[in-house]
Amino acid sequence: MFTLTEVASLNDIQATYRILKPWWDVFMDYLAIVMLMVAIFAGTMQLTKDQVVCLPKPLLETQRSFTESPAKGPKTSVMPDLESETPSRGSRNHAPGGAFESMSTITAHLSNDDLNPPVQRGPVNLGRPTNLEYQQYIFINQMCYHVALPWYSKYFPYLALIHTLILMVSSNFWFKYPKTSSKIEHFVSILGKCFESPWTTKALSETACEDSEENKQRFKTSVAKHLSTGSEEESPSSSTPMISRTGPKFSAEKPVIEVPSMTILDKKDGEQAKALFEKVRKFRAHVEDSDLIYKLYVVQTVIKTVKLMFILCYTLTFVTSIQFDHICVPGIEHLTGYFEFHCTHNMAFMLRKLLISYIALICVYGLVCIYTLFWLFRRPLKEYSFEKVREESSFSDIPDVKNDFAFLLHMVDQYDQLYSKRFGVFLSEVSENKLRELSLNHEWTYEKLKQHVSRNPQDKQELHLFMLSGVPDAVFDMTELEVLKLELIPEAKIPAKISQMTNLQELHLYHCPAKVEQTAFSFLRDHLRYLHIKFTDVAEIPTWVYLLKNLRELYLVGNLNSENNKMIALESLRELKHLKILHLKSNLTKVPSNITDVAPHLTALLVHNDGTKLLVLNSLKKMINLTELELQNCELERIPHAIFSLTNLQELDLKSNNIRTIEEVISFQHLKRLTCLKLWHNKIITIPSSISLVKNLELLYLAQNKLESLPAALFTLQKLRYLDVSHNSIAVIPAEITSLQNLQYFAATGNRVEVLPKQVFKCTKLRVLNVGQNCITSISEKVGQLVQLTQLELRGNCLDRLPAELAHCRLLKKSGLVVEDHLFDTLPSEVKDLFNQDFNSNSTFGTGI
Repeated sequence: MFTLTEVASLNDIQATYRILKPWWDVFMDYLAIVMLMVAIFAGTMQLTKDQVVCLPKPLLETQRSFTESPAKGPKTSVMPDLESETPSRGSRNHAPGGAFESMSTITAHLSNDDLNPPVQRGPVNLGRPTNLEYQQYIFINQMCYHVALPWYSKYFPYLALIHTLILMVSSNFWFKYPKTSSKIEHFVSILGKCFESPWTTKALSETACEDSEENKQRFKTSVAKHLSTGSEEESPSSSTPMISRTGPKFSAEKPVIEVPSMTILDKKDGEQAKALFEKVRKFRAHVEDSDLIYKLYVVQTVIKTVKLMFILCYTLTFVTSIQFDHICVPGIEHLTGYFEFHCTHNMAFMLRKLLISYIALICVYGLVCIYTLFWLFRRPLKEYSFEKVREESSFSDIPDVKNDFAFLLHMVDQYDQLYSKRFGVFLSEVSENKLRELSLNHEWTYEKLKQHVSRNPQDKQELHLFMLSGVPDAVFDMTELEVLKLELIPEAKIPAKISQMTNLQELHLYHCPAKVEQTAFSFLRDHLRYLHIKFTDVAEIPTWVYLLKNLRELYLVGNLNSENNKMIALESLRELKHLKILHLKSNLTKVPSNITDVAPHLTALLVHNDGTKLLVLNSLKKMINLTELELQNCELERIPHAIFSLTNLQELDLKSNNIRTIEEVISFQHLKRLTCLKLWHNKIITIPSSISLVKNLELLYLAQNKLESLPAALFTLQKLRYLDVSHNSIAVIPAEITSLQNLQYFAATGNRVEVLPKQVFKCTKLRVLNVGQNCITSISEKVGQLVQLTQLELRGNCLDRLPAELAHCRLLKKSGLVVEDHLFDTLPSEVKDLFNQDFNSNSTFGTGI
């Protein structure tokens, strides 16, 4: 038995599918129900009243038949007193077992000649008396029901029932087929939620509000044009236009008209709307790739039409076989004495009327099927356009759909076009962006943003927003902000309110192609100094970036290979008159010539490759004002000759290349202003003596190479203040190091030094001495001469004690003494106490250099 709950759930399921049933499907369902009732009614009548009543033919014909068959024994037809006998059981199914309700009824229909047949002269005997006459009639009726009655009269109800069930199954097969039912159920579920979602009503109402505001603004603008004389034209748009990517042209600043903000949605409704946008996006991607539902619906409609034609053809053929009178020759004259019987079918009249009704229903059903086929093929149902919805609303970006998605929407339109209109709201990116903006502003309030503001290493107030749906409006109320970082925000928009942020000078856009209103651009053009951009392809760089005339530093991180170098067009950097530093972190194979042509005013060029070999560097010669050059991880094997033409160069960084020899260092003598040379993380084996010609060198980085010794010529550089030879294979530190009286930083960590020469301690300006991870066994007491020492690294050596003279290094604190704990314990207690004192001294090596 079914419970009420189960029955109710079945009704709910049927109700949900009604939106995909056009009027013809509903009409055919009702026709099928009527045909089913006809079949059931006919079958019920047959089960209860279907019977034939048979009487023997006239006696002379029977005698003649017996004469023609003399082999059969003589019989006498004697009718017993039937009124005294009554049937012991009712009629059987499909058998006339209860042919006579009372024998008086039979007697009334029989003629006298039949009851008292004349005696046949001759050798033929008409029969003998018997008590089986009643059973004979029952038997005859049963035999004649199967022999004389046409098969269609007996099986019409069952055929009608089977055909109707097949039609009903065919009509709903597309709802139950596994590969289509899942998509249909998903679609119906999403469609219902989209129709009932509060966001749908709100989005449509906001559209109407925006339209009215736009009309008002247009009216005001037109009136202003008529009243003013000689004034500039104003845009009729209700909102400040976004700067496009294709050749923007900026006119005078225009006032920003604020559109009334949306009413705040309930948080739960907002989350449900976000989920619906995601479901619709995934469902569209899943359904648009096939047209199985459309094909299945066409096939089942064609099958129904062909089946109806078949039913109609054979039904019209057999309708004439349903008659009231039938002649029966059962071939049992040897049992009854009669050869032929005259039978009547008492259901013939009713079955004929039911069959005519059934044919009429079939004809109507067939006409509806033909109309369905006409509807299926007269228009492209695998394409659906939201053109009308786009015209009626501001959601002009609603895309047209195809295949099964389009077919389902066409079916829904037959139920109610309002469903498709409301569903289209969730296909629009504009609508989704509005929802995101509304939810974003509701979640990210001014107080919450204040909690995310921090101080960066440059001691500036910084706000970093990561993976949001947009930029909250409250950001632009933070007037004290100096650095704004926007990362992975695909729909970032910078409105005119940014002009309130008078302290903002640095902007980071990491995979964030921000759109900027014209008023906002005017502000950024005048105030922005530092811009960092990360991108996947150079085409993602907004064009307004190249128009920031007061920009000082530009950092570009992304794909800038040779094919896309042309994207940095000749005009791209021409407007950046004040640009001084250009940082390119990419995969360049050559320094773009366009950059060197239009940006000779650059003072610093930093190229950090990802391991791609930098081949062409001749264009560097044009950058005569360059003071700093970095070519890191560019697979360079030698120092490029183009560098020697940069007479104003002060700092050169060739970190992480494949340089093995630096014989070209002799040419650095022409670079009179070169003070910093970074050759770290290479494969340099020896330092040539010509290094002594670079007289003005102050900082030399040679860490992470393959040096085994340091030449004496190195220590003739009297201006050298910083020397880093860490992580090489150096075994001896030459005594000539004492010549570097200006040396403040010396690092030889990670080498094979066994003895730290006393001459090192004559470099009295040393502030940092790092000689850890070597093989040093002792430290001279003369270490106390380094009165300016702030950091001493000795960890990883073979020391057994520390000299007490470390106490003379007044600026050295315990945090700056990098040694093992057991070595620190070897110091006298008064020295240890001295180190443990907190002197609040902020002297560091970095401030000195």
